[in-house]
Amino acid sequence: MSVLPLVFTSGWASGINAYAVVLLLGLFGVTGVSDDVPGALQRPEVLIIAGVLFLCEAAADKVPYVDSIWDSVHTVIRPAAGAWVGALLAGHSGSYPEVAAALIGGSTALASHSVKAGTRMAVNASPEPFSNIALSIGEDLGVGALVSFAIFHPQAAAIIAAVLLVAGLAALFFLVSRIRRFLRRRAQRREERRLASRVP
Repeated sequence: MSVLPLVFTSGWASGINAYAVVLLLGLFGVTGVSDDVPGALQRPEVLIIAGVLFLCEAAADKVPYVDSIWDSVHTVIRPAAGAWVGALLAGHSGSYPEVAAALIGGSTALASHSVKAGTRMAVNASPEPFSNIALSIGEDLGVGALVSFAIFHPQAAAIIAAVLLVAGLAALFFLVSRIRRFLRRRAQRREERRLASRVP
């Protein structure tokens, strides 16, 4: 399937910032940069909603702990968006290639979302907020650059996305102790708030 590299790359990117993927692909289609972008992604209402949600994510993603809450909510949304974009890119209504593309896009998005959410938990264990901002900006720029590159060089972009995904999963394995520390701190704060609310 010739569209498979673009499906894989957009799935990886959707797991990090699904709204940026929809917005970028839609803009590439509307401006005529690419003929591979389905019409559903080019609709004005889709672009407006994706743009507004992208701005919301850009803000939420840079605030410690708010980013982890945002990631929790998007555990379903990002893989679903990756599957939806993958199915649209395959473009055969109800056919086997569309189902396969949806599975690839959704599962890749879920894997990269897990890397992002886990990395954010580890970063939130750090007391300063600047690492969140730097990581968020890096993610946004990386998604934008790789999706743009995938429009012109889908196979090369898919290889880069695969390398980033494997590297992210490996890094996540080594960050497990920081993630556990983050979860312990969060549980401790909840307990402190609960005890404080009991004090007359």
